Amino acid sequence: MTTIEADDTGTRTPKKALPKRRSALRRKNALIGWSFILPNFVGFGFLTLLPVLILFYMAFTNWNVFGKADWVGIANFQRLLGDGSFRIAFWNTIYYSVMHIPLTIVVSLGLALLLNNRLRGVAFFRTAAFFPYITSIVAIAVVWNLLFSPDYGPINEILRAIGISEPPGWLTSSEWAMPAVVVVSTWRDMGYYMILFLAGLQTVPRELHEAARMDGANVWERFVNVTLPSLRPTMFFVTVMLTINSFKIFDLILVMTDGGPGQATLVLSQFIYKKGFEESQFGYASAAAVALFFLCILVTIGQFLWNKKRSA
Repeated sequence: MTTIEADDTGTRTPKKALPKRRSALRRKNALIGWSFILPNFVGFGFLTLLPVLILFYMAFTNWNVFGKADWVGIANFQRLLGDGSFRIAFWNTIYYSVMHIPLTIVVSLGLALLLNNRLRGVAFFRTAAFFPYITSIVAIAVVWNLLFSPDYGPINEILRAIGISEPPGWLTSSEWAMPAVVVVSTWRDMGYYMILFLAGLQTVPRELHEAARMDGANVWERFVNVTLPSLRPTMFFVTVMLTINSFKIFDLILVMTDGGPGQATLVLSQFIYKKGFEESQFGYASAAAVALFFLCILVTIGQFLWNKKRSA
């Protein structure tokens, strides 16, 4: 005897047929879901995953675009270890990152704390702080090159006016070129990370600040003991993103200094670009790109482990 039951639509269906209908509905829903995500997976596979796999293969070959790629094993990586330009680019990248990451965090967090208050015109100032991030990198480079001009730039004119008779040469000096790039990069990036910190500050419970104020904590104590611990997830995300972006800095240095003067601002991304697209050493450039990739991976893993240890 077959039992008759009504399904969700009110249709009377034999009880034995209900599992089949549910299975068909699950397959239909799965197909609909895959139809939404499959184009993204296909695009990721062809435009990201496949080029990365080819990059790893090319790192073990000698190829100059023309002809066949000859397998050379680890010869490219051995060559990197003895390449003076690669070592300079590596340490310049570390130098840039060590200066850029903490400076950007301090400036962007300070802006976020200031603009998180209810001030008149706060929306305008938030937009003004974010505007450099969406401005053309070429326009930024041209304007700042004029500002940093050693002879006629406004920055050195101000320094002379306050009594510094021999101001820095900035972009024409091997000692001051990288600090100048860091200043411009921080000015450009601070608006983006300010938005992230603002989002994090919105999640800090006001009750915690009120309780700390009732306990007699001053502004600095509330910042250290309430705001910073609550911002730990946001701070971790910002630090990871800043580290990766600092290691792969390219466009700003390319248009501002082109790695100069000499090799004072040559970084790993520009080293890869020069070897690949200017000297047609694509196998060697791929090996340098793999080295940069593993550098980012190692530092990111270290940050995850450190954050996990602090959160435990």
